[in-house]
Amino acid sequence: MVPPPKRRGIGDIPIRVVYLFGAIVATVLAVLLVFVVFSGDVPKNEPEEVVQVAPVPTTPTPTPTASATASPSPTQSPIVLPPAPASKKFATFSGKASAVTGTITDRKAGITYPRLASPWKARSYSPFSVAQRIGKVEAPYTVIASAMLPGEAPEKKPSSNADYREIATQAARWTIRTQFPEGATLEEWTASMKNPVGKGWTLGFKVTYTSGGKEQTAQAMVSVVEVGKTKPAMLMASIPEANKARWRDLNTLAQQVRPI
Repeated sequence: MVPPPKRRGIGDIPIRVVYLFGAIVATVLAVLLVFVVFSGDVPKNEPEEVVQVAPVPTTPTPTPTASATASPSPTQSPIVLPPAPASKKFATFSGKASAVTGTITDRKAGITYPRLASPWKARSYSPFSVAQRIGKVEAPYTVIASAMLPGEAPEKKPSSNADYREIATQAARWTIRTQFPEGATLEEWTASMKNPVGKGWTLGFKVTYTSGGKEQTAQAMVSVVEVGKTKPAMLMASIPEANKARWRDLNTLAQQVRPI
């Protein structure tokens, strides 16, 4: 009869196995210690700064035959604009224009226009497809932005230059109301002309506003562009007096905005 195998005690375990087990335990403890000590140093995902611009209101955009006067909110006075000239060339502003570093293709709106060099910074920001901005995120904004025209689409697709000029006037009113301090007014139309390519209209305008207790001025422009839909696309730019060295950039935008 074969005797049963002799049971082994702890003392019978090979020393190599003991060392291996000890090394595994030490490694696990070291890893746990690292996580405990350095857990507070794990960086958090901070959101990237975005271009803060006034949201597109839901006020319907009037049809080309409707009145150009928008209905103001209860806390705002109505912004009354004179009729835009039937034709007025955009005078060239003094100063040096920013370098054009590329083309922004806004596929949501269906237009292209210049991407400008520093200090302009381009970021994605809803409701605009793209916004290029300089300086602080507060009114009056120094901003270039594109989107579909704010509000609801006209009842029928615009067909004449007069139709697009009327819609551009509405876009100018929206720009004054959303990009400048309350009480800002249009001082004069500085341009009124057909877009260089395709159907649409561009308006330039000078805005007067009060900031820091002082009356100041800004230059701005809007282009409405036919993009194959009832509602046109909009390119908007406003540059306050603090950044008047960039006013020449408005000429660049007005000359190079295009439908895709």
